[in-house]
Amino acid sequence: MSETIQHGWLYNQLFTNWKRFEISYVSVLLLLQLVVYAIEPDSPIGMLSGVAGVLCLVFGMKGRKISFVFGTVQCLAMTYIAWISHAYGSFAMDIIYVISQPIGWFMWGRDQATHSFQQSTRYKIFAGAFVAWLVGWMLLARLEGQLPYFDSINFVVSLIAQLLYILKYKENWSLWIVVNIANLTYWSILTVQMMMGHNDIGSLGANMSQVALQFALLFNSVYANRVWARGEADNEGGAGTNG
Repeated sequence: MSETIQHGWLYNQLFTNWKRFEISYVSVLLLLQLVVYAIEPDSPIGMLSGVAGVLCLVFGMKGRKISFVFGTVQCLAMTYIAWISHAYGSFAMDIIYVISQPIGWFMWGRDQATHSFQQSTRYKIFAGAFVAWLVGWMLLARLEGQLPYFDSINFVVSLIAQLLYILKYKENWSLWIVVNIANLTYWSILTVQMMMGHNDIGSLGANMSQVALQFALLFNSVYANRVWARGEADNEGGAGTNG
């Protein structure tokens, strides 16, 4: 007689119910972070931020609480990188992200299902995010931060996206796609400026690690949008079944 093997919570969170495609693309995204670090190994904190960021969002895509553990590591590392790069919008948001991680852990522990807004409410949220971006742009420009029009997206739009993420609303991923595109553009510009000698703020390795991270997060956000829309992230992506 065969016995059903019962695994603990941590095993279920890390290893259960993964599709072959998901395993492949997670491996590629993590390898990308290591390749970037090998090319420009001047920022181990940047590499740590990239690896933890990939794991945080991938497990978030699966709807699993352990994403907030990796999220705490990524946000602490990213706070430092944003500060040395004078990305003040990112710096402010990363402080909020750090605070939001235990809140998200608590909220996801109480509610296993994902939610969705009515279409009219969705339009109001997106319109509000646009207005908030304009206000943030003006504020960050006064602080003389780098590329305030992009940094504002990371500051205000991601705040709305993070709130929806913590509350498990599917619309969070649509906003994250916008944030990731803006961040990918933002860090790519800073990287090119530093390579051409037009910018000496921060470090090249940290900037390159963020380009790789934002590419990974953009890909993950697009895929997660589909996963949550199909209800596959309910019950912690199946990890809540046995633990």
